[in-house]
Amino acid sequence: MTSETSRDAALRAFLQLLEEMPFERIDLADVAERAGLPLSELRAECASTRDLLAAFMRATDRQVLAAGPAGEDITEEPPQERLLEVLMRRLDALEPHRAAVRSLSRSARRNPLLALKLLDLGTRSQTWMLAAAGVPSTGLAGAVRARGLAVLFARILAIWLDDEDPGLSRTMAALDRELANGGKLLGMMDDLAYIAIPGRTRRRAAATERPDAEPARADA
Repeated sequence: MTSETSRDAALRAFLQLLEEMPFERIDLADVAERAGLPLSELRAECASTRDLLAAFMRATDRQVLAAGPAGEDITEEPPQERLLEVLMRRLDALEPHRAAVRSLSRSARRNPLLALKLLDLGTRSQTWMLAAAGVPSTGLAGAVRARGLAVLFARILAIWLDDEDPGLSRTMAALDRELANGGKLLGMMDDLAYIAIPGRTRRRAAATERPDAEPARADA
């Protein structure tokens, strides 16, 4: 088994175990057994279950970055539009692992140290999401944007976990609203008047056309 395959097997095993039990109960021996790896080989790939958690975040980052603009050219859209598209792609990437994300969310509510670790990992990931959306992510301002976006996305995840609509209308409406409310504070937008711009993206149009979707507003 190659090193790459070993990492993939370890991550798959970790995510499967997360669906079955809380994060704090997962042992490295459990991961090795589920992955079909000797402990020595697993040790070559990670130092702890927190390493596997970080690997999950990195794998999600790579999937989002590799996906591109979901078949649409968003390069001419305002920053908020681009961020909405990128973050919706992130939710698409997380969809197969919804049960694992739900388990992590429950554990984080009980475990402040895990919550802080997830915030730190989320901030790193959102730095890449900002870059994918063409929003400056360097320096102190970039760090503030990434941390703010990590907190925002954590709130969206809580809604997404309970959103049973295949079109995710409630999640998209909430994300739209959160980005509008936080945009000026985070310095992500030059002008929130984008709401009046015609030719909205497919995702936003789908969200606003649904009767149960909440309307976006720009009262930040």
